[in-house]
Amino acid sequence: MTTHVPQGAGGLRSDDTPPERPFDQTDQSSPDAKFPGALVWADERVGAAKGLRFALKKVFPDHWSFLLGEIAMYSMIIALVTGTFLTLWFVPSMGHVTYDGAYVPLKGVGMSEAYASTLDISFEVKGGLLIRQLHHWSALFFIVGIALHAARVFFTGAFRKPREINWVIGVVLSLLAIIEGFAGYSLPDDLLSGTGIRAMNGFMMSAPVIGTWMTFFVFGGEFPGESIIPRLYIAHVLLLPAIIVGLFVAHLALVVIHKHTQYPGPGRTNNNVVGFPIMPVYAAKAGGFFFVVFGITALVSALVQINGVWVYGPYDPTQVTAGSQPDFYMWFSDGALRLLPGWLELTIFDTVWSFNIFLGSLVLLPLVWVVLGVYPFLEAWITGDKREHHILQRPRNAPTRTAIGAAAISIYLVLALACVNDILAIKLGLSINDLTILFRTLFFVLPVLVFFVVKRLCLSLQRHDRERVLHGNETGRIVRTPEGRFFEAHEPLDEYERWALVDYDTPTPIGLTQGPEVDERGVARRRNPLAGARDALSSFFYKDTVTAVTPAELAAAHHHGEHDALEEAETPQLGVPVNDSIGDDDFSDTHGSAVQTPGHH
Repeated sequence: MTTHVPQGAGGLRSDDTPPERPFDQTDQSSPDAKFPGALVWADERVGAAKGLRFALKKVFPDHWSFLLGEIAMYSMIIALVTGTFLTLWFVPSMGHVTYDGAYVPLKGVGMSEAYASTLDISFEVKGGLLIRQLHHWSALFFIVGIALHAARVFFTGAFRKPREINWVIGVVLSLLAIIEGFAGYSLPDDLLSGTGIRAMNGFMMSAPVIGTWMTFFVFGGEFPGESIIPRLYIAHVLLLPAIIVGLFVAHLALVVIHKHTQYPGPGRTNNNVVGFPIMPVYAAKAGGFFFVVFGITALVSALVQINGVWVYGPYDPTQVTAGSQPDFYMWFSDGALRLLPGWLELTIFDTVWSFNIFLGSLVLLPLVWVVLGVYPFLEAWITGDKREHHILQRPRNAPTRTAIGAAAISIYLVLALACVNDILAIKLGLSINDLTILFRTLFFVLPVLVFFVVKRLCLSLQRHDRERVLHGNETGRIVRTPEGRFFEAHEPLDEYERWALVDYDTPTPIGLTQGPEVDERGVARRRNPLAGARDALSSFFYKDTVTAVTPAELAAAHHHGEHDALEEAETPQLGVPVNDSIGDDDFSDTHGSAVQTPGHH
């Protein structure tokens, strides 16, 4: 009897199986194995099976916050597809034409070919207006998704080693997404977008010494010229999308290489990932979520108008749209320009130095992303933490970092409100000068207040978690003992709920771990010139800490305050959580029974 065996399974052959002919390439696979021919062809030439096997076995944890990055990815895909559709009809030219299209109020009006083609897409191409709005809304959701994803990564510490490079890639992606958005909404050449380009021209003109030459280089001459729309078009549809897609692929590749981060919980360690493999569970979830994102984006695009260019009319350098603001991701820059005082414009050596514009545009914009990019390296240097981290932190367990992030968000909110100070003044009946002074004050005062309030809240939440672990949840039931004492009965936490409350490190300031400043001979040790600053920053980060509950503390609490258990127990290392240092029988509840601790490290 002849047995068909797939190639590579020689160890499964029976003794009566004829030996394989190594040089016979006519039939090396089993006719019973139904592998797609394309996969077999690719595997025989490039080894696709190994990479495919690795990718399909990739495990992803299941938590709602991980969907924020997927929203960004799916919105980017929608924007790419709809943008490809729009390129078929859009004319990236500033050539002058007289409009004779379907929109009657603008008939006979002179305008650029870019604006005329945008009107044609909106009113004459079937589905054109819906696709335009899909493109614009998906671009906004793309940037919103990136911002929320970055916030989740920041507040949970997912940027720590070995993911610093991936964080930098994400920061660059967010900057490119904003530039891409600005280039995109500038293309229709309507009055609103033209006002935005005029602002960009002013930004470049404010650069000391080289501002004029920068403007002539970008615009191809005096503003507005005839080159800016074609150049923005090339950047918007070719250059920036290629870079964004390439960085996105690199970003996802590093996620696979580093394995996915996960929240603390039973059985979750730095050496594993608890979740679902990409096939078939996660792929089905991700596919369904894509259509959820697409459906919501389509619904919003169909019901909520955005960028109605026919309302503004064609761009005219002598006019400006009243109450005009950029898209939300540029609010902070516009607000900074409105808050900077006019006396920052100086004349030095017969040259005008417009720091009142330069600081709020050409300095602020790159400064924000530089600070974001270097933060993981700065925190690692301050804390001295060189370990790999695959378990995320609860924001309350990193109070200083959480407070810094909240303070940064408060700065953005102040600048965003300053961006609409004129509208607020009109709607609220207030003085625009008073609002400007208020926002200038809040810019310096509010972040400090937010920082201290948020840090105190995080520390309070940590102490609350500590009390819950030691004493359980309050039940509201009062019990009287035979001796006449009264106490409130507490319900102990189960192991799964307790795990996340104790599974975290409590770092120590570097200054307390470096030993004395002199050696045994009384000679001062050589120190890095920045050591003092590093010690001060490390103390700033970690001087207020709430240690995780130790096994001895929990044992004493479960034995109704028999403090001798604490005194006899060996002093635990600072920051060792309960789950890292105990066995199944180390904890007992109030009745003396063993409390099982699942998922030992």
